[in-house]
Amino acid sequence: MPIRIPKARRSEVATFGLAGVAGFAPFYFMLPGAEERLATQTARWAPRWERNISYFAPPAQRIAQRVEPRLERTVKKIDDRLPLEKMAKNMDRRIKYGIDKMSK
Repeated sequence: MPIRIPKARRSEVATFGLAGVAGFAPFYFMLPGAEERLATQTARWAPRWERNISYFAPPAQRIAQRVEPRLERTVKKIDDRLPLEKMAKNMDRRIKYGIDKMSK
């Protein structure tokens, strides 16, 4: 009985396509004239991308400003809870002990 392979979903096709583009990009740049083609495409698409980015930038900036204080407090709490200084001193002591032991 032949093995039946299921049809690829859109996400799988997109993943394989992206992998192919990423995998063959270095070969594309080795071709003669690749820099000029890339420069013309950049000149053509850059204004459109800048317009689109300016549409998304202000909301993202507001979200970042809203999240920053909470994130800072959380990081500080975690930093206060972790015994990092004690661990570093113990590690330093163990390294020095190991070096002293090996040098004897």
